[in-house]
Amino acid sequence: MAEQGQSKEPKEFTELDWITLKNDLNSEQVLKVETSSSKFYRKFHENPFVPVGCGLTTVALIYGLYSFSTGKRGTSQNMMRLRVVAQGFTVAALMLGIAKTSMS
Repeated sequence: MAEQGQSKEPKEFTELDWITLKNDLNSEQVLKVETSSSKFYRKFHENPFVPVGCGLTTVALIYGLYSFSTGKRGTSQNMMRLRVVAQGFTVAALMLGIAKTSMS
């Protein structure tokens, strides 16, 4: 027994629905396309400490591995400690950036 009031035919859009859809598609938010480089610059200006911390972590890791391969064990150990500190700095900067964004 079929329920009354529900039809199996697809719903037709009214003219108002089409106008609303057209306005939504033409809105500035949809038309704005952000490239990866512009997104990087925007994010860097929002929280510059995260990319700096990532760069410092990378440099400490690479130099530490180079020191280890050349036999400079003391320098290698110091670079690995610096890497851990830089990672902690990066995570702290990330958390502060998230907190700052959520507050505003």
